Amino acid sequence: MDARPSHAETQPELTWVRHGWRLAVCVVYSGIVWSSVARTEWRDYRLLFFVELVLGLVALVLVCFRRRAPVPVAMLVAGLSAFSGAAAGPSTLAALSVATRRDYREVLLVGTANVLAGQVWLTIARIEDQDYLITTLVNLAVNVAVMGWGLYIGSRREIIWALRSRAERAELEQELRLTQARSTERSRIAREMHDVLAHRISQVSMQAGALAFRDDLDSDRLREGLGQIQGQANSALHELRDVLGVLRGDDPGPPTARPQPTYDDVAALIEESRGQGLEVDWTDDVDTTTPVPAATGRTVYRIVQEGITNARKHAPGARVAIRSSGTPKTGITVVLSNPLSGNGDGAPGAGLGLIGLRERTELRGGRLDRRTEDATFVLEAWLPWAA
Repeated sequence: MDARPSHAETQPELTWVRHGWRLAVCVVYSGIVWSSVARTEWRDYRLLFFVELVLGLVALVLVCFRRRAPVPVAMLVAGLSAFSGAAAGPSTLAALSVATRRDYREVLLVGTANVLAGQVWLTIARIEDQDYLITTLVNLAVNVAVMGWGLYIGSRREIIWALRSRAERAELEQELRLTQARSTERSRIAREMHDVLAHRISQVSMQAGALAFRDDLDSDRLREGLGQIQGQANSALHELRDVLGVLRGDDPGPPTARPQPTYDDVAALIEESRGQGLEVDWTDDVDTTTPVPAATGRTVYRIVQEGITNARKHAPGARVAIRSSGTPKTGITVVLSNPLSGNGDGAPGAGLGLIGLRERTELRGGRLDRRTEDATFVLEAWLPWAA
């Protein structure tokens, strides 16, 4: 629940225009009240006429400071209105200003003071043919109406303030959600780009590096090697187009992206790596009587792909052991291991692949662990079946 705002927070800015029309209304109201006795006073009690006029002007000046000291100003102006009908307008405005604060003790205090001041003035004023009961009831009704109107204005100001505050908070929260969504989308794009390109580019780098150090190749072997590099580069371009097709999934044009990899594509990935000279031992103990969900299978594929890429970059020529196991009840566990080697091919890398894999795995409700066991690098991941 929102805390109640302070009166200063809900008050509108008092510009010269707003200040001016309020004072004008005060003058008109004072004229209406004082007119009932002003002519008699001017004719028979000239001194009293000027006393009421001066007190009214003083009250009009004092009411301009009502926001600095609302209750003291209201009480002082009420005291002046007890001896001057010309102060009725400023007294009403000061009381109304106090009522907008919605402090019922202040409302009761100032309201009572205004009623009593009105009764004093009605008693000493030279009103012709005055019915004291009727004027008393009118005095009471006017003051109750003024304080009630002030309470309504204060309540309305608080409601407007609360609505404005909620709108501002909603806009801020929306902006934060958009920022978070952009950050999440950037991370997703970065993971996809790394997953689909790092594998191919590392192959191109490795093969190009091997050709650069071989000076004993004839033209046919050289053309064959260059053809393999071209094939890997074309595959990288195709996979880049796939990623762009996924990112442009809301494009109304015809789809260009090929289906995303699933668990069934892991075997083809391993065979492709073997065909390029990487020694891979794969043990598949996953219970596939129930098809592996597409999202889970795609994550397993990316984990295996990244493990093979890392082995090729950092331990060329090493044998990679891959074991996958799991059931719909226990989830899927993937373990990749290869001997540590200091003979990496120098392919550039910022270590972002494993970071992206960890994020991808955790987003699917799983976990990813990397460790070293007796000069062997081990990458182990677990994913729930229905990730």
